[in-house]
Amino acid sequence: MIYVWTGLALVGIAATLITFRSFRPAPLPAPAQWTDPLPTASPPADLAIYQLPTGTYENRALFAYRGGAFRDVRKFAATAVLVRHPAGDLLIDAGFGADVEAHIATLPSYRRTPHELGATIRDQLRSTNYDMTSLRGVIITHAHWDHVSGLAELDVPIWMNEAESRYVERAKDAAVFRDVASRREIHHYTFDGPPYLGFPGSHDVYGDGSVVIVEAGGHTDGSVVVFVSLPDGRRFAFIGDLTWQLEGVTLRAERPRMLQILADVRPARVRDSLLQIIALTDRMHVVPAHDIHAYDPIPRWTSSNRRHL
Repeated sequence: MIYVWTGLALVGIAATLITFRSFRPAPLPAPAQWTDPLPTASPPADLAIYQLPTGTYENRALFAYRGGAFRDVRKFAATAVLVRHPAGDLLIDAGFGADVEAHIATLPSYRRTPHELGATIRDQLRSTNYDMTSLRGVIITHAHWDHVSGLAELDVPIWMNEAESRYVERAKDAAVFRDVASRREIHHYTFDGPPYLGFPGSHDVYGDGSVVIVEAGGHTDGSVVVFVSLPDGRRFAFIGDLTWQLEGVTLRAERPRMLQILADVRPARVRDSLLQIIALTDRMHVVPAHDIHAYDPIPRWTSSNRRHL
């Protein structure tokens, strides 16, 4: 018995050391920057994007990326992005909804961190007399609760690919999505386009290159990156949860190993996609979904933006 106990103790000590080390800085190798021409895009002159913050929740940088500090308590964004296009508007993710307290209550207790609620997407749009018939749907980067809670108040199709449909059928972390989606139409799209900026498949939403969804599974089975090209030449990459904070890109810092195990379906795939995004940082602005400051270049939606397209 003493030998068994000693063996288990050694295993426990080794596991603790490995876990501790996984929080230390360990930058990924720097990928070669993308030097090929960017894909052709012809966005209409009046295409625009806006951020709609719906609230925040707290987390420590220690748990967000390797090298983060325990004392660095951050507000993680729950923000949607409205894409205004003459062929119909789209949202990227949906943020917190009116039932977010109930959605948070479904989480394990260790994941219920302090949070602040803002106005929902529906309330923000209604307060500016936005024409809801202009909204074609919501592209979800993936089906976790903090990206889909606000879908409950939006009577529009949810844009989702086949791999994410399979994920939501089985994953515990998709319980909130299953609840809100049971009352919504699902618009299934496929990656029917060519490889795009190093990603294996793509879907050109409007056919003009202005909004292109690429396959980037790994965080969930069908998680995606959404690339947006603006008329002034600026490009944005909305990367969902490939990394939770910009340091994942600027410092090439993955999630700590323990968090990879808890959060990612295929951590190696997340790493590959993150490196591909890092290779593009000189060519476009990268927006991790939960980094508040990543949204700074995007204007907020206000009543002055509600022009008819």
